[in-house]
Amino acid sequence: MPGEGGSTRAFWIRSPGQGELRDETLPHLDEGQVRVRTLYSGISRGTESLVYRGEVPESEYERMRAPFQAGDFPGPVKYGYCNVGIIEAGPDALMGAPVFCLHPHQTLYQVPTEWVHPLPEGLPPERAILAANMETAVNGLWDATPRVGDRIAVVGAGVLGCLCAWLASRIPGCEVELIDIDPQRAPVAAALGIVFRQPGEASPDADRVVHASGAPAGLSTALELAGFEARVIELSWFGTRTVPLALGKAFHQRRLRLISSQVGSVSDAQRARWDHRRRMRLALRLLRDPVLDCLISGESPFSELPEVQARLAQNPPGVLMHRIRYPRDNRGTGDG
Repeated sequence: MPGEGGSTRAFWIRSPGQGELRDETLPHLDEGQVRVRTLYSGISRGTESLVYRGEVPESEYERMRAPFQAGDFPGPVKYGYCNVGIIEAGPDALMGAPVFCLHPHQTLYQVPTEWVHPLPEGLPPERAILAANMETAVNGLWDATPRVGDRIAVVGAGVLGCLCAWLASRIPGCEVELIDIDPQRAPVAAALGIVFRQPGEASPDADRVVHASGAPAGLSTALELAGFEARVIELSWFGTRTVPLALGKAFHQRRLRLISSQVGSVSDAQRARWDHRRRMRLALRLLRDPVLDCLISGESPFSELPEVQARLAQNPPGVLMHRIRYPRDNRGTGDG
């Protein structure tokens, strides 16, 4: 039911490379809205680091807006989209329900009811912060159109690449390799049951290649691994960086197809029957497998979020999804 507003605290990027926690006041809760107390949020390192460093191109300021973003690029801006919380006010049927929402890092917030996604039975809130990445991985695999028995190479063993490889490995008969320059990713691949290779060891002639490394060199590797008339799916987002590609080698002779994939639109292969909400429900169901806990590499309290964002923006080794733990009180004055 509607009710009075409340106090909340949110993470803001004041200017590129400068973050802070700000106190805010929520308005009156209107009909058709829910109030959510955050339990956990996740830092999606690739995109959030680009935003934190101020590397969103001016041409993409509107297209790159996240749901419920406040402010504008390059700052001050409130940005983020991996949020799991508990419904504290709203329709009786949702009271107390754990939900996922594409919302920035904030202790308490209000959104239209249709924007929250109840967690399915068997999915703990601690793991549900991976939902946005899983949704992107699902959409990327739809764009790749893998078939039974395909040889599939995934270049880039970050959270998104690991999820793509894990999904592809569940297709009968597929031979999947997860490729990264960092040998520390090998234990993660092993935990997921996937073959790990460094670029010089990767198998050639892949039927489908998914690139998710976020590095221009990774895309070059992806093109080198692709077989005749293979699809190369580009999931990385490079911000303001220019990506040089050697398209004068075997690119034309092998008739390669380089295809962009972006989660903002449902893949055209599925668009006639799927909408964003149905796709998110699928992503949440897929996250019920506890093996995916290996993709959460650390946790910090909400009070340390400015320092954590600054550290992760420097691309330290060994970090996958970093989880933020929220205080038990809604004002963010203590750590739970």
